[in-house]
Amino acid sequence: MCKGLAALPATCLKSAKDMKHRFGFLLQKSDSLSDHTNSAHKKDKSVASKQVSVTEAKKWGQSLEHLISNEDGVAAFNAFLKSEFSEENIEFWVACEEYKKITSPAKMITKAKKIYEQFVAVQSPKEVNLDSSTREETSRNIQEPTSSCFDEAQRRIFLLMEKDSYRRFLKCKLYQDMIQEPGCNSGSCGAQKNGKQYNSDIGPLLPLCA
Repeated sequence: MCKGLAALPATCLKSAKDMKHRFGFLLQKSDSLSDHTNSAHKKDKSVASKQVSVTEAKKWGQSLEHLISNEDGVAAFNAFLKSEFSEENIEFWVACEEYKKITSPAKMITKAKKIYEQFVAVQSPKEVNLDSSTREETSRNIQEPTSSCFDEAQRRIFLLMEKDSYRRFLKCKLYQDMIQEPGCNSGSCGAQKNGKQYNSDIGPLLPLCA
């Protein structure tokens, strides 16, 4: 029968305290990891949720250039392309833009090789749709990388997006809701903030773009 803690040997009490201390540490560590995960999740969610004015969103409809020259436009277009499993095109375009900003020759060599192996090489993880001559030209260019070595390949992909996926994006419900004028009667208007802004939570709206 249990006789209480007073009847237990001192060594048992010490062991019990040690175990409590260890379990307490593990629980604190688990809570810390959980908080970190939740924080990262909230950060990702906040990045996906963008406030875009109707005026700005309408500019995206003028041309693909207007769309991808805007950070939020790139995010919205990327979300749409992901719904079509073709996000490699905009990712390649963005990678090329970032590459042009590099000034260090050593970093340029490393980045050029990475972009080529990820997007341009045949059977690369995110291979973009390029004709053989452009692919070969790009392959030659990266042997001695310059800031313009991806220009032709980037231009080809831009034209491909402009003629194809960009036109579908303009008809996508996500974009149509974003350009809805204040005061409309559709349910999507409830997402407008103070009649001026539309809070486009890209995640939940992705299926509507397909």
